[in-house]
Amino acid sequence: MADASSSAEELALTLTRAGLQKMTSRVLAALLFSEQETITAGEIADRLGASPGSVSGAIKSLGSVGLIEPVPAPGSRRTHYRFPDDGWARLMSTQNAMIGYMRDAAERGLDAVDGDSRARRRLTEMRDFYTYLMRELPALIDRWYATREDTGTPD
Repeated sequence: MADASSSAEELALTLTRAGLQKMTSRVLAALLFSEQETITAGEIADRLGASPGSVSGAIKSLGSVGLIEPVPAPGSRRTHYRFPDDGWARLMSTQNAMIGYMRDAAERGLDAVDGDSRARRRLTEMRDFYTYLMRELPALIDRWYATREDTGTPD
């Protein structure tokens, strides 16, 4: 069996290669590999050997896309966090806004270019692609939830 700490760092490297900031990747990996139901920012910082400020920034970033959420912890003065059961679907749902922005940017670009130009063809394909994603992504997420319900897997 692979070492969980090494696997978490490997996942963090993969996430960084995919475009996440390094500390955001490490915090997400620590959260995913944690056996605790909830974890505090201080515990994450200790686990990663990182500064509380860098962990705080990563938590804000992950929270903005739904990959981490604060949870009540009665009797504790610290904020506790967890990875939501439907975190990946939430992430793709929040991407709908970005997809809409990309589609709209392509549409505005089309207004600025001439008839049958290379730029027009590229921008038309961009608009059409993002229009397709906007139409298909919600249904894909719904099918994901239905699959989980069919197998009895909790959200």
